[in-house]
This record gives sequence, structure tokens and C-alpha cells, in this order.
Amino acid sequence: MSLHTDIKDSLKEAMKAKEPVRLQVIRSLMTAFMNELVATSRTPQDELTDEEALAVIKRAAKQRKESITQYEAAGRTDLVEPERAELTILESYLPQLMSPEEIKPVVAAKKAELGINDKSKMGMLVGAVMTDLRGQADGADVKAVAEASFE
Repeated sequence: MSLHTDIKDSLKEAMKAKEPVRLQVIRSLMTAFMNELVATSRTPQDELTDEEALAVIKRAAKQRKESITQYEAAGRTDLVEPERAELTILESYLPQLMSPEEIKPVVAAKKAELGINDKSKMGMLVGAVMTDLRGQADGADVKAVAEASFE
């Protein structure tokens, strides 16, 4: 079953369980899915591929993270908690990301493969690792591990 279908089914479950936050998040995801379909010249009845659905969910999660950062900077703790609750629900649909410890061997192997010895080529290293790990690791974590490998 596709991710799009799973989320549609989750909508029904959230309604039956009377979970308002989860219901709101899933409805916003379904709207984002429909917008993505229309933007790619398909009908709203079509389904997104798992990769497309993951991209939409990642975008929504990133928006929540940015909102949390902005609210914390403004001292609006009353708005931070609802955003965190929504982010937790969104992250439940995302695959588990690799930890920095899991990224280290990949960075070391790619660094040796490309023969990178100086920090000036770190961008190339990070790009190559991100291509290999496509969606399995956070870019900020990969960058941090790559920077640490030059120290």
C-alpha cells in the first residue's frame, strides 16, 4: 500500500478516535498532496508516488521546525507546543533518519573514494554523501560529520 493511501486511511482512523490535532495534520497533508497533484498537471483523484508524498511531508515538517524556531525566538511558548505536536505526527510518517554515528563511515568512505584531503572540497563531499544517502540522513547532520572529519 502506498504512503498516500496509508495517510488517507489514517484520516478515517483519526476521525473515529476523535484526535483533533492528528486530524488537522492529516487534513493539511491531504490538501498538500492535492496541491502537489494539481501542480504536476494531474487530477486530484490520482495518487502521489511514495517519493513525492515523502517530499511533501518533509516540506511540511520543515515548515513546522521553522515555525518552532521563530516562535521560540519571539518568546511565544504558547504557540510552540501545538507546532511540536504537529511535528511529532508528521515525523511518524517519515522514515527514521541515520544518526551521526551511522553517517561517519559513509563520509569516511566517500572521502577516501573521492580523494578529498582539504576542507575546501567539503561541499563536494557533502553533496556526494547526500546523493548516496538520498533521504536517509539529514543534511545538517551530514555537514556536521563532514566538518568533523577534517579536524
